[in-house]
Amino acid sequence: MEENFTERIQNEFQLSEEIDANLYSPLTLAFLGDNVYELVNRTVLVSRANAPVNKLNKKTSSLAKASTQARMASLMMEELTPEEKAVFKRGRNAKSYTMAKNATMHDYRHATGWEALMGYLYLKGEYGRLVFLIHMGLERIREAEKETDR
Repeated sequence: MEENFTERIQNEFQLSEEIDANLYSPLTLAFLGDNVYELVNRTVLVSRANAPVNKLNKKTSSLAKASTQARMASLMMEELTPEEKAVFKRGRNAKSYTMAKNATMHDYRHATGWEALMGYLYLKGEYGRLVFLIHMGLERIREAEKETDR
């Protein structure tokens, strides 16, 4: 059986296979999780259509906005396990010295919590759970938007 993506990175760069995601700061988890979240979204968008790059980038940017991630976190909170909620809260409550432009403090903190959770699940190798939460979150955002349009 072929090794997974993370195993390949660990082997190629001779990294320790033992990663304890609990030992990382929430902002480090968010740093990684932001990119993992974006990679999932970009993969989905590119797989759905071979569209112009500027169009793909615009859609990716709308999904990566703090307000979108904060909304997703809010809509998915009931789905999270106690362990996942704890990671989210660690990320949300982390003291960051920067803030995204065009984001409220509330949205920025909740987006950081969501990203920390994504980084945590990635480091733990829980890819199925990570993808499920993103997929379900996007579905719930679409449903909520349909309700608003009615």
